Amino acid sequence: MKAMTVGEPEIREAVTMKEAIDAVRQAFVDLAGGEFEMPTRTALRDGQFLVMSAHHRPTASAMFKTLSVNFERKPAITGTVVWSEAGRLDHLVADAGAVTALRTGAVVGVATDLLAPPESERLTLIGAGGQASDQVRAVHTVRPLSRLTVVDADLGRAQDLVGRLAPELAEVELLTATDAVSAVRGADIVCCATNATSPLFPESALPAQVHVNAIGAYRPTMRELPDELLAGSTVVVDELDAILEESGEVIHALEARAITKDALTELGTALTAPSAEYGRRTVFKSVGVAVQDWALARLLADKFLV
Repeated sequence: MKAMTVGEPEIREAVTMKEAIDAVRQAFVDLAGGEFEMPTRTALRDGQFLVMSAHHRPTASAMFKTLSVNFERKPAITGTVVWSEAGRLDHLVADAGAVTALRTGAVVGVATDLLAPPESERLTLIGAGGQASDQVRAVHTVRPLSRLTVVDADLGRAQDLVGRLAPELAEVELLTATDAVSAVRGADIVCCATNATSPLFPESALPAQVHVNAIGAYRPTMRELPDELLAGSTVVVDELDAILEESGEVIHALEARAITKDALTELGTALTAPSAEYGRRTVFKSVGVAVQDWALARLLADKFLV
């Protein structure tokens, strides 16, 4: 038996964002088709320690991820992703921080490609932390951008992110801001990647037509979006059971009777039965599920295990 260990540099060099988006899209289609065994993740110390697993029945392959989350340190996410196949002795161990950022970006790419109008080209990103770069890369992959506005309470952090992304975004207008409310007014797409515990902007600040991705809040105590936005939008979620247990936005909106569970569509269902009638406002809410990590781990196993 041998273990192949891959760190962030190897992961970044081996996997393109387009490959990650395609792999994650297929994983959600397979999830909707009943091809995965995926327990709800274990969260300890209010989400500071997470354990996730997924088994893909057709390939007899499984992914196990353990990580810790601490927003006071850099990197905020550390841990391991382990890939195994029933018929093989070797397995792959990958850096969980890199896999998590890449797969979280990829699922936003999948949702944006499905829900944002084809002409969308102006992105406002709220939050310049560890998940931010891949949010931009994913959206830019499926909706080439003409303008990017990065919002963060720490303007220097927003400017640093824009500076690091600039070589990848030729001919894109790059802006920074500290006020989320004014920054979302002219956006076609909004990505929220923060650890906020209350909504980042009022529903009234958004344009009449906009697509919003919210990936930062992953515990019931966290919220990025207001009830009114969920009530007035087509809402797609990554996986219903996980959302009902962990999404502060959805839990709050349900308790306030702003929405019902029937208003929530799982991403896999939306991909397999797409609708042209999504409405002028769409929301994708994700808390992150294990099939995303499985999809990235499979890509890495295909490239590194021979």
